[in-house]
Amino acid sequence: MPPDFARRVLALLAEVPPGRVTTYGALAERAGYPRHSRHVGHLLGNLPEGVAAPWHRVLGAGGRPSRPGSHHADWQRLLLEEEGVEFNASGKVDLRIFGWPDAVV
Repeated sequence: MPPDFARRVLALLAEVPPGRVTTYGALAERAGYPRHSRHVGHLLGNLPEGVAAPWHRVLGAGGRPSRPGSHHADWQRLLLEEEGVEFNASGKVDLRIFGWPDAVV
């Protein structure tokens, strides 16, 4: 990936306000790298120590945490619920309601 990829993605992620979410794909597209959602996931999963980013506000395309059933997903859900994000019975977030900046359906 180009050197500015991480900078662009992290700058956009910093704009996602508490109580809102985005997807890996939407973040990649807004950063100028459509179809690079896996690269965004890799970046967020391997943030250097000391880099603060609201990683928990990024979900998979269907509005689910990226690793359902894992400790990581449970922690992500807890952080989002503390911000007022609601999950349905299937464990999904309604992106039409909580998506940033607009609905991402």
